[in-house]
Amino acid sequence: MSFLDLEGKNILVTGVANKKSVAFYIGKILKEEGANVIYSVRTAERKASVEKLVAPSPVYVCDVQHQDQIDQLAKDVSSQHPVLHGLLHSIAFANYSEGFKPFHETSRADFLQSVDISCFSLMALANAFKNHFDPQASVVTIAISTTRMAAENYGYMGPAKAALDSSLCFLAKSFSSFSRIRFNSVNAGLLKTASSAGIPGYIDSYLHAEQLTLRKEALKTEEVAHTATYLLSPRSSGINAQGIVLDAGMSVNYFDKDLVRRAMRPD
Repeated sequence: MSFLDLEGKNILVTGVANKKSVAFYIGKILKEEGANVIYSVRTAERKASVEKLVAPSPVYVCDVQHQDQIDQLAKDVSSQHPVLHGLLHSIAFANYSEGFKPFHETSRADFLQSVDISCFSLMALANAFKNHFDPQASVVTIAISTTRMAAENYGYMGPAKAALDSSLCFLAKSFSSFSRIRFNSVNAGLLKTASSAGIPGYIDSYLHAEQLTLRKEALKTEEVAHTATYLLSPRSSGINAQGIVLDAGMSVNYFDKDLVRRAMRPD
């Protein structure tokens, strides 16, 4: 038996877009550990491409902006897998189509859409599956290492992720009234993914963050996937309502002497 005790467990993985997605790596490792992985993607077009990557695992379509699609997803998944042992929420969106704007110029529509997709979707999915979860199921979301860093190019996505972070403890408390279902997050530092490439100026931020890590090497998507897999497993049963920070030590290294010297003497 696998140490993680995931053999035969049914895990729903949301948010795969391509081979660089965090969710793709998590699903891959879950399958290596013997789990039955079910996937959910946003569109029929994406389903066609993701099916080629994850076959023979089933892939469903669910745009989380529409409650009827969330309800249908729960119905379809539960008809094939009556008990769900885990849910991986790896869904986030911000509209950067008009490029960088100062935070105070954020439009109402863009902000509310981001919170809806990035945060409320976790609440909606958890509620839709509440009667299908194993009493000791694990729900894991992918967050960011800190929501107290005002990265200008990340903009209103920061507050959206802060809402997601706060929602975890409320979901954990709410579900504790009838189950031992756990809610945790992997709070990752900067990653090289397809979605991050759409953030204006991201590559410069990524390279800067890499120099701030204690090991001078950026966080790898596989490292995030390993931690998420652990949190989805019964072996993490004592962890609830927590955010596990993965940043390779970046948060303690802002005053690295070599970076300070280069900033003060750029020549």
